[in-house]
Amino acid sequence: MDKFYHSVRLDPDLCKGCINCIKRCPTEAIRVRNGKAQINSKFCIDCGECIRVCPHHAKYAIYDRPDAIKQYEYTVALPAPSLYSQFNNLDDVNIVLNALLLMGFDDVFEVSAAAELVSEATRTYITTHRDQLPFISTACPSVVRLIRVRFPNLISHMLPLNPPVEVAAMLAVSQAMKKTGLPREKIGIFFISPCPSKVTYVKSPLGNEFSQVDRVLAIKDIYPQLLSRMKAVGKDYPEIGTSGKIGISWGRSGGESSGLLSENYLAADGIENVIRVLEDLEDQKFTNLEFIELNACNGGCVGGILTVENPYVAETKLKRLRRYMPVARTHMSQEAEELIPWTTGVQYEPVFRLGNTMMESFTRLNQVERLCKKLPGLDCGSCGAPTCKALAEDIVRGQAQETDCVYYLRENLHRLSEEVSTLADDLAAGDRGGQETLRILKEYIHRISDEMSLLDGQEDDGDKIASQSTDTSSSGTSGSEASGAEASGRTGAVRNTVHQQNTPIEEKEDS
Repeated sequence: MDKFYHSVRLDPDLCKGCINCIKRCPTEAIRVRNGKAQINSKFCIDCGECIRVCPHHAKYAIYDRPDAIKQYEYTVALPAPSLYSQFNNLDDVNIVLNALLLMGFDDVFEVSAAAELVSEATRTYITTHRDQLPFISTACPSVVRLIRVRFPNLISHMLPLNPPVEVAAMLAVSQAMKKTGLPREKIGIFFISPCPSKVTYVKSPLGNEFSQVDRVLAIKDIYPQLLSRMKAVGKDYPEIGTSGKIGISWGRSGGESSGLLSENYLAADGIENVIRVLEDLEDQKFTNLEFIELNACNGGCVGGILTVENPYVAETKLKRLRRYMPVARTHMSQEAEELIPWTTGVQYEPVFRLGNTMMESFTRLNQVERLCKKLPGLDCGSCGAPTCKALAEDIVRGQAQETDCVYYLRENLHRLSEEVSTLADDLAAGDRGGQETLRILKEYIHRISDEMSLLDGQEDDGDKIASQSTDTSSSGTSGSEASGAEASGRTGAVRNTVHQQNTPIEEKEDS
């Protein structure tokens, strides 16, 4: 199993080398080299921010196609709570559940029902482990991966319980095998997901050796198929829903915390806010907290990039849907209680370490600090790294050069020009040996020519970024962010246009 498997991918043919993605990546996992973006697989946490901001559709998510249900004799759909928030005027989840059966699934098991079990288990775990407070939710795979690579001191605070999707999958498998008598390999468990990080979890889970989910479908693919079938459900449909307010609420930020029936919690959404909370938690700035709920997407799971509805509109729909539901409809059983805890732990992955040993890391850290003093500190991104510090770290790791910085190049050119001028004056005055001075002069001219070529390349990249910005803004699409690229004293404004591009795959890799 690849511990750095990723569902967020890059298409180099579509990449134009702009710097939109490197500025928004929360773990600085992206660099632009030779006019194309590159993703560092060890830094990436599959949050999907690069997919949101790429105006050229060069970033995409992989998942399965809906027709994959034909590959199994018996199939079970696991709808995420956020699926219900995609539809207008929905007042009963049973309409969606019955529509899934009309799509071709043999059975449905609500992830929101499993969420109620996890909420109950969380309440019990917090009560019996108060010496380890506060606990951090492990429901969002991107957050778990972020802590694994960046916040090793917080790993012990992660709640060692399976996410609702895994609990739902395990219970669905057990029920399906008892009901049909079929072997496990002939039963397909399909999770309908709002984000690519769940795909990453299924392929390479943390907390378990493998996942019981067989396929992951995108909400945006299932949504149009459900619309027509929801109309065909009619008015007399069976009630197959098994979740209440607590389970449905997991689809939005703060929903998991509300199921704890406690006020001593913190809920944050949006990956930048998540990082800020984790930094403050590591610095021990919080007191009297029992639970910390963190979601990488804005608004929670309703803000996933595989959804179709605006996250804030979806959050309102979810609140309205749960208004007249019972508090909870699924309660703990002995079977479920045994399935909820993690079976394996999460180990720290020191991917950001500069050296292989502590001494080497300190030495390289001093080199980074010295380089940062030489660099301009503008964080313009023209070098292909998101910040000057990131460029300095790349240089120390041997992945970049000082001349990648256009400002460093410019200063070198000024210095070389002054030395050439001095040599020319000496040659004219005859203060030095003519042949030796001429040789040095030619050598300096060659160096100036070489560095001018590098600078021209940087300027071409800057001009290309500016022209792409103009094309993007003039095409009528909406801009959401701005970032600057400055080369040779000229500043070009770059407008980001938020797009989403996701590409399904047919085959599922072995876990």
